[in-house]
Amino acid sequence: MSLGIRKGDQVLVITGKDAGKKGKVLEVLPKENRVIVEGVNVVKRHTRPTRNIPQGGIIEKEAPIHKSNVMLLCNKCHKVTRIARRVLDDGSKVRVCKKCGEVLG
Repeated sequence: MSLGIRKGDQVLVITGKDAGKKGKVLEVLPKENRVIVEGVNVVKRHTRPTRNIPQGGIIEKEAPIHKSNVMLLCNKCHKVTRIARRVLDDGSKVRVCKKCGEVLG
């Protein structure tokens, strides 16, 4: 099942402790219906030193949030929008902004 939101999209968090924050989608987790957004839902993780992280310590990282808590931002009209799907003449399907009709990347 497609979430409609893809990696690299600009989204606005609409509910929760980070409501009102905008950010870029870093990762989409379709099986869990969750997304990871840059700078949103930041948690502190205590890590022991490893080869990858030689110093260890407390690391801040983004945790996943549910897809229903974010809405896509249109690049053209800069408003939050739902996604429509349109079939082009060549048969390819594209995502379209419901407010202005602009094709989303």
